[in-house]
Amino acid sequence: MNKRKLSWAVLLCYLGILAFVEYILLAYGFNDPRKASIVSGKFENPEFSFNTWRIFFYFHIVTGAIALILGPFQLLKKSRKNIHIHRSIGKIYVTSIFLSVPVGIYLAFYATGGIGSTIGFLILDIFWFATTFIGLKRIRERKIQSHQRWMIRSYAITLVFVTFRLLMPITVFLLHLGFSVGFPLAIIISIIINLSLTERYLKKKRKGLAKSDYTLKTPTI
Repeated sequence: MNKRKLSWAVLLCYLGILAFVEYILLAYGFNDPRKASIVSGKFENPEFSFNTWRIFFYFHIVTGAIALILGPFQLLKKSRKNIHIHRSIGKIYVTSIFLSVPVGIYLAFYATGGIGSTIGFLILDIFWFATTFIGLKRIRERKIQSHQRWMIRSYAITLVFVTFRLLMPITVFLLHLGFSVGFPLAIIISIIINLSLTERYLKKKRKGLAKSDYTLKTPTI
């Protein structure tokens, strides 16, 4: 992917993030969260504590939003040119995810849609933690290219926040699957879409690097 295409991809990421943040603010910031359709059903669970859930939820949203906002900048060559800034932002990105995942596990057990949604969100948390942890491990081993690939995968999972919100109304309302089926289905499809596109990009990038490496090594007459 050339610089212009990457810049457009980053711009599209930020536009998606902006729309996501606006949605969260409208649904859970300016309005009473208890009136939101995905929250009102939780009160049927006698063990559900709205005040506790709200603290965990807002913490999860803030830490997730930090990762969403920082991720695209880290992908730019401009970020990698200044190693100190890149490392500092990287540390904040990783920390925000490591803080968000345990909170996400708690929230998963009160997910709208029941056990299917709980399993879906737990899978999402495992993928989120694993890709980020491996990316961190690779840079500590000074395996830079592997680190870059895993952090791209990590951000693909981070973007499930956005992809899920786009797919959920389709699976739940448009297809009339309801929360018990539509919610977990939207989570799994979002993970598959994001990781599939990521692996396709990484494969194309590896082929490009191999081709240029072959060109450099090929003797000229």
